[in-house]
Amino acid sequence: MKPTFYESLGETIYSGVLPNGLQIRVVPKPGYAKKYAFFATRYGGMDTRFQLNGQWLDTPAGIAHYLEHKMFDTEEGNALQELAKNGAEPNAFTSNAMTGYYFDSTDHFDENLEILLSFVSIPYFTEESVTKEQGIIGQEIRMIEDNPDWQLYVRMLRALYSASPARISIAGTLESISHITAETLYDCHQAFYTPSNMILTVVGDVDPVHVSELAQRILPREGGPVIPRDYGNEPEHVAQRETTLAMEVSCPQFLAGFKCRPVPPGEDHLRQVILGNLACDLLLGESSPLYQRLYSQGLINTSFGGSFETMPGAAFLYGGGDSKDARAVTAEILKESRRLVQEGLDEDYFQQILRGNFGSNLRGLNSFENIAVSLTEGCFDGYDPFRFPQVFRSITQEDIRAFLRENVTEERAVLSEITPKDA
Repeated sequence: MKPTFYESLGETIYSGVLPNGLQIRVVPKPGYAKKYAFFATRYGGMDTRFQLNGQWLDTPAGIAHYLEHKMFDTEEGNALQELAKNGAEPNAFTSNAMTGYYFDSTDHFDENLEILLSFVSIPYFTEESVTKEQGIIGQEIRMIEDNPDWQLYVRMLRALYSASPARISIAGTLESISHITAETLYDCHQAFYTPSNMILTVVGDVDPVHVSELAQRILPREGGPVIPRDYGNEPEHVAQRETTLAMEVSCPQFLAGFKCRPVPPGEDHLRQVILGNLACDLLLGESSPLYQRLYSQGLINTSFGGSFETMPGAAFLYGGGDSKDARAVTAEILKESRRLVQEGLDEDYFQQILRGNFGSNLRGLNSFENIAVSLTEGCFDGYDPFRFPQVFRSITQEDIRAFLRENVTEERAVLSEITPKDA
């Protein structure tokens, strides 16, 4: 395990690769009682089409999330219950690009880590248990489809993208999950739940060498092949300009989305993500001139906010909330972007947002979970997330203006609206 000390952060990370290809990251936290383990695979909701044993497979939407649910089943019972008996707090999640299993505990850490590594590596499910799970996940899908915020977001993605699986819901649909079988789940586990496609990250008062030795003892010796994936051939233009849905809401809601250039993996990935987040805050944040003007005009309220997100082969910036005139707000966002590109930013305001975003990244180091997830994402996308101080120092006003000039334009804009049914 190789240590790297980050002087400006006061943190040390131990990194290593087992003979089976598993990446390991350990962040020692001497004196802390809590220990946190995160075991993740680079396999998420977008990985529905991939090549296994020389053949391309098209799998149902929602299968990565479905597999996450089923992985807690073991031949002896349920891994969640076993971890809870040892005082651990376990859980899991599936995103567009990864599936992660984790726990934190103060006692029995080694035993809990062995359980985590074992149940994630050894699938166990039957056709009967898979069929039973369809009802549980089906109910979850019905619940999110009744959520206006979810509908706004997913419909915005479908307007932005025509070929990319970014437009597919991570949970899938009632129709898509009906095609999931035990055999399909085993195929996906065989493809992606291999050590060479995974990373183990541990944060806490632990010995890095001991963690590495424990993982080497529990996990398979073979790492697994590289699995080619197909994310579609996405065009530059948006799929559709507007989408509207009537639901049981008290006031109209909207999201204005902007299709940005994809952020490729590699050392520059972190810089592009930080740049996108800064541009979003400078344009749409609570202290921005645009926010203050729209709020004073009654076009938005405190529900208004924005974000910048990246996925494999996709990136987008969006903002929205409650508004009785979404088109006027969208037009003002585009107008303000053009103004910032032409006139530049107020230097004091630029430095204020820069310091605020840097501080947010710095505070993230207080969270064991945030550290583990950041290191995992960095490993999968080929960058070092602890380099963020150097990245912040390198970003200029012109970088922000170039980002807005290229991405926040009328050609790249879509509007997703939810209106009251009785409107």
